[in-house]
Amino acid sequence: MLIVYDGACPFCGAYVGLLRLREQVGEVELLNARDPDARIANYQQQGFDLDQGMLVVLGDAVHTGADAMQVLALCSTVSDWFNRCNAWIFASRLRARLLYPLLRAGRRIALLMLGIPLIRKHHC
Repeated sequence: MLIVYDGACPFCGAYVGLLRLREQVGEVELLNARDPDARIANYQQQGFDLDQGMLVVLGDAVHTGADAMQVLALCSTVSDWFNRCNAWIFASRLRARLLYPLLRAGRRIALLMLGIPLIRKHHC
C-alpha cells in the first residue's frame, strides 16, 4: 500500500501516523506529496489533484479523497481508540463522503494559518 499525503499539513501527518495498517495489509509506504518524487508528478499527470485529496494506492487501484479514507478505515486494525473511531466513521461510504469536504477545508485553513502554500504541480 502506498499513501500519498500532504506532509506539510499537521492534520494529515498526524492522521497517517496514527493509522495501524501494517498488521492488515503488510508493507505501507508513506509518500509526502511535496517531495520531489517522480511518482507524484506521474499521479498529477494522470489528473489527480493532491490539494483535493490524499491518494491510497492498493494493488493497481488508486483511491482519492473520501474513497481513500474509506479504504484506510477498512484496512486499519481496531487496536486502539483512534483506529476504532476512524473505522466506524469512515467505513461508511456516506459518512466518508459527507465528512471529507470538512476535513479538506480544515486542511486548507491550517495551511493558510501556518503560511504554507498549497501543493503545486511537480515538474520532474
